[in-house]
Amino acid sequence: MSAGHPALASDVAGSYTVELPAPDDFDFWRDRARVLLQCDVPPDQVVWIEPGAGGDLFAVTARSLPVPQDPHRTVRASKRFLTLAKNVALHSDADRFALLYRLLWRHRSNPRIMEDRADPDVRRAEELDKAVRRDSHKMHAFVRFRLLDEGGEEHYVAWFEPEHHIVRANAGFFMRRFANMRWSILTPKGCLHWDGVTMREGPPASRSDAPDGDPVEDLWRSYYASIFNPARLKVGAMLKEMPKRYWKNMPEASLIPALVAGAQARESRMVEAGALEFEEKPDTLEGVSKAIHGCRKCPIGLLENTAVMGEGPREAMLMIVGEQPGDQEDQSGRPFVGPAGQLLDFHLQKAGIDRSQAYVTNAVKHFKYTPRGRRRIHQSPAAKEIDTCRWWLESERALVRPKLILAMGASAARALLGKTVSIARVRGQPQMLEDGSELWITAHPSYLLRLDGPARDAQTGMFDADLHAVRERLRELEGV
Repeated sequence: MSAGHPALASDVAGSYTVELPAPDDFDFWRDRARVLLQCDVPPDQVVWIEPGAGGDLFAVTARSLPVPQDPHRTVRASKRFLTLAKNVALHSDADRFALLYRLLWRHRSNPRIMEDRADPDVRRAEELDKAVRRDSHKMHAFVRFRLLDEGGEEHYVAWFEPEHHIVRANAGFFMRRFANMRWSILTPKGCLHWDGVTMREGPPASRSDAPDGDPVEDLWRSYYASIFNPARLKVGAMLKEMPKRYWKNMPEASLIPALVAGAQARESRMVEAGALEFEEKPDTLEGVSKAIHGCRKCPIGLLENTAVMGEGPREAMLMIVGEQPGDQEDQSGRPFVGPAGQLLDFHLQKAGIDRSQAYVTNAVKHFKYTPRGRRRIHQSPAAKEIDTCRWWLESERALVRPKLILAMGASAARALLGKTVSIARVRGQPQMLEDGSELWITAHPSYLLRLDGPARDAQTGMFDADLHAVRERLRELEGV
């Protein structure tokens, strides 16, 4: 790092000003923070300025940061700090970079500071991180493209108003999801343009730059009205999840008042028909476990078996979902401990995925079987049984909040998508779920156990490739 970098300046008293080239440039902040730490410059002597912000009246730009005595001196930060910091840097709070540098400075003397959730700086960083993640989720959920006909060539344009500097960070999501479309996302904080090959960034736009609608929206409104479920309507929760400020950019939002108004009568009819079988979802994993042990909502729960709850870290980044417990899982009360589980452990380890860091569960919580003498022969759950048990899987997802879900087998895929899909067609293709998590689908390890010869070798190779892709995506999500 040279001494004369123009973005670092010092006044006579030793206060330094760092001018960032972009409000979301985490890499620039990290490089300058490293130099400042190597020079032992304390947080109260650093002023961080993003583009468009006013400078420090007392800062002088005549001198640049001195050269560290040891330019190779290591500056360490925990993985948790780096993961959190990358999101915090995207927040619109003007003090975010000062907060991050203060935490990094304190990290030197207390490497475990990020584990102290009561620390004011840690707590504030977590609040900013949560706000950014929520804003990104809103962008994923509420961007609505309108079709433009540009001389016979289709071009889709969307308008979105983010609260934070998340546009560039979410470019990859939209590029993967709409890879075969030509599209633009216009926002007041900058624009993204994808032509099917190259991603370009553009300057901020205004609402008048975006189209108002297209004929396809009539079809979308009809579809939205047909899938609106009054049984699951909670107006307060809906407004919290989908604030009204997003409605003006969503064609289906014009239907919401009328749909809400008629929901109570429709709900009453559904209750009378027996459609509402569950009460409120439990608010803890322990509550889910207790509830599934008492669940008798489908024929599987009436068999002589024991419910098997998922297990793993409360805030696991990865959730692995199988079909249902087997005989050994039923007896032990733990998921994936039988032959399929042992095979899964082998391939997870081979792919470099630590099972102890994943939350492992099943789409169906009880073992479905047919008695044959003293043996219990596995039977696949029916679609209705999977759909009934989906309530509990959704409860686990809402509490664990994984960023990536690996569904193994058609039953697990149905439980997460609400429909049956072909594993061969969807494997290796990440799909975004409504809560912002990514779904990856592969075969179930028990399927590999039923094969032999070349067929098993081929399917095993595909299974390993799927796990390898999941591992790489996890590393991206972790910011490694």
